[in-house]
Amino acid sequence: MQNLSQAEARRIALAAQGFSSTARIRQRRPFDPALERLHVLQIDSVNVFARSHYMPVFSRHGGYDQERLDRHLWSSGEFTEYWAHEAAFIRVEDRPLFAWRMHDYRQRYAERIDQLAPAMQRVREQLTEHGPQFVRDLETGPREKRGPWWDWSDTKRAVEMLFAVGEVVTAGRERFERRYAIAEQVLPEVALRTVDRETAQRALIEQAARSLGVGTLADLADYHRLKTGQAQIAVRALEDEGVLVPVRVSGWAGANGKPLQAWMHRDATLPSRLAPNALLTPFDPVVWFRPRAERMFDFHYRIEIYTPKEKRQYGYYCLPLMVGGKLAGRIDLKADRANRELLVQAAWQEPGAPSRTAEVAQTLLSSAASWQGLERVRVSGAGNLPLPASFGV
Repeated sequence: MQNLSQAEARRIALAAQGFSSTARIRQRRPFDPALERLHVLQIDSVNVFARSHYMPVFSRHGGYDQERLDRHLWSSGEFTEYWAHEAAFIRVEDRPLFAWRMHDYRQRYAERIDQLAPAMQRVREQLTEHGPQFVRDLETGPREKRGPWWDWSDTKRAVEMLFAVGEVVTAGRERFERRYAIAEQVLPEVALRTVDRETAQRALIEQAARSLGVGTLADLADYHRLKTGQAQIAVRALEDEGVLVPVRVSGWAGANGKPLQAWMHRDATLPSRLAPNALLTPFDPVVWFRPRAERMFDFHYRIEIYTPKEKRQYGYYCLPLMVGGKLAGRIDLKADRANRELLVQAAWQEPGAPSRTAEVAQTLLSSAASWQGLERVRVSGAGNLPLPASFGV
C-alpha cells in the first residue's frame, strides 16, 4: 500500500480541484477546466460579497465576467440544477446519475406527496400549459395561505417536491428566484435517461475520487451526499477494478487513533510543487466537508451566519484564505456597492500562518474588489491579520 505524507496529500487534492501554477482563464470555453474538476457547483443564496457559485471559478482563475458564467450555466443547455451535494449545478448528462435519489425522495416523502397531491397536479397542469414559471406565477392568489414547512405555501411545497422527485427542473433564475419547468419540456433526452442505482453510485464515487484526488470513505461519500454503506459498496467495486488505489496518509487517524483507510484515484497526479493562493467560498469543495478540512489542512471552520452576533468568533461570512497551498486565515467580507468599497469586517490568520499571509491577503482582496467592480478595500481592523486601513485595487 502506498504511503503519502500530509503535504503530498494536499498537493494531490489541490491539483485534482483545479488549482495549478497556470491559473489564467482560457478565452474559448473558459469555465470548462474548473467545472470539469468540480463536477458540482454548489448554489447558496447568501450574497454578502458574491454568490457562492461564482466564487470557485474566481478562486482558481481570478477575475472574470459573472454574466458570462450565467449564460454558460443557463443558456448553453449543458447544465441543470439538482440536489447533487446541496443544491448545485451539474451537467445535464449527469442528471440520470441521481435518478435513484429522486426515487428515494418519492418513497421517503410518500405521505407528504399524498397530502400535496392536489397542489402538485395543479402545478403540473399550469407548467405544461404555460411553460416555465416562477412560484409567484403559480400561486392561486396574492396572499396564498402559508403552510408549516419553512412558512412555504402549498404551491411552493408542491413545486419543490416535484423538483426533488425529478418531475420539474429549474429553467433559469431571476434575482435568485427559480423559474420552474416540466423536465421533459426543457431538458434533452440524455438528461431524462434512467441509470440503475448501483451503476450510478459507482459513477458518482469515481467522480468524487477524481475531484478530490485522495480521500477517505467519508470524504468520497460526502461529495455527492451518499450514505456510507452505499459509498462503501461502490468503493470496493472500484478498488477491485483498479480505479481506486488504497493509500495511507500520515497523520490521518480516526477518533480511536487508528490510521484511516484512504483511496487515490488512479489518474490523480502528485505535483512536485503546488502552492496556490486563493480566497475560497465556505461552500468550495476544498472546505465544504469540515472533517476533511481539519484533517487535510488542520483548519477548523464553522460558518457563523446563524450564530448570534455576540457569540460569533470570527465573523458573519468568513472566506477561508489559502496561502501557499495552506489554509492560513479567514476574512469576513461585505460588498458595499453604494460606496464602491469592499469591507473587510474582520481578518484573521491561523497559528503558524506563512509570514507573507498579510501580503497575499492584500493582493487577493484587491483582486476580489476589482472583480466585483469596487474601487477600494476598507479594513475595520478587527482580527489578528495586519492589513492597511484602506487600499485601492
